[in-house]
Amino acid sequence: MGKILIIGSKGQIGTELTRALVAQYGSENVVAADLNAGGETPCTFETLDVMDQEATMGLIKKHQVEEVYLLAALLSATAEKYPLKARQLNMESLLFMLEAGREKIIKKLYWPSSIAVFGPSTPRNPAPQFTVNDPNTVYGITKYAGELWCRYYHEKFGVDVRSLRYPGLISYSAPPGGGTTDYAVEIYHEALKNGKYTSFLKEDTALPMMYMPDAIRATLELMHAPAEQVKIRTSYNVGALSFTPEQIGQEIAKQIPGFTLDYAPDFRQAIADSWPASVDDSHARNDWNWKPEFDLASMSADMILNLKKQMGL
Repeated sequence: MGKILIIGSKGQIGTELTRALVAQYGSENVVAADLNAGGETPCTFETLDVMDQEATMGLIKKHQVEEVYLLAALLSATAEKYPLKARQLNMESLLFMLEAGREKIIKKLYWPSSIAVFGPSTPRNPAPQFTVNDPNTVYGITKYAGELWCRYYHEKFGVDVRSLRYPGLISYSAPPGGGTTDYAVEIYHEALKNGKYTSFLKEDTALPMMYMPDAIRATLELMHAPAEQVKIRTSYNVGALSFTPEQIGQEIAKQIPGFTLDYAPDFRQAIADSWPASVDDSHARNDWNWKPEFDLASMSADMILNLKKQMGL
């Protein structure tokens, strides 16, 4: 078996995906790579700038990598501040890896997309798998273009590339990474630290969300699925939860008495308003049997329990 490489291993997804892959395949078969070397890594770690194509190819050959999880990206809110940098990182890194697949240097590629591929003209509740995609953010534009490149390389060159359109992801293992849905991570931290939180989204802004254990499981289930079951080679909708800041605040207040929530919407509100409130993930459910496990109450209980341990509370 060739080794597995996670690029962007120190990010919100990468932190937990690295652990999951090590648990499944053993530390000797997994290589983690990131610009930042901070924190412990349960396997071989390499400092890497994915934009350095020579260094990236050298690392792939050095470790005899066959499977790549390409997670490096500038997320929605950050990408709006640095649009050209976001376009360069989000697009060029993907095209380089797709070329590696075309040249048979790697055998399988995972690249995450996002609900940011949807836009103001997309049906909001739910957003269908196949629908109008008119993203109006830099992040969404790069993800939608990336989905089309993935399909192109699969259809023209047989590259085994697979993708999920992640909703907002909630995790206690890594800090928020600059996304519009990150309020749903920050709110737990602030509830435990200060007993209150100011949301940068309005109280009634519903968005699709997912607890990180479900997201990791969905990723691995898709990558393990036989190729003939992976019928969509742009990116699959995957759903789990849909809630508003008011609803998550009410759930937290049940578990942290006295918690208060107020609102000060900022530029991220316009981004959230262009995204759907939920997604139709029936294709993922039918093609490779996707099914989420966590609801809002069980996710909140698990988040609070683990954050208390981290904070020594």
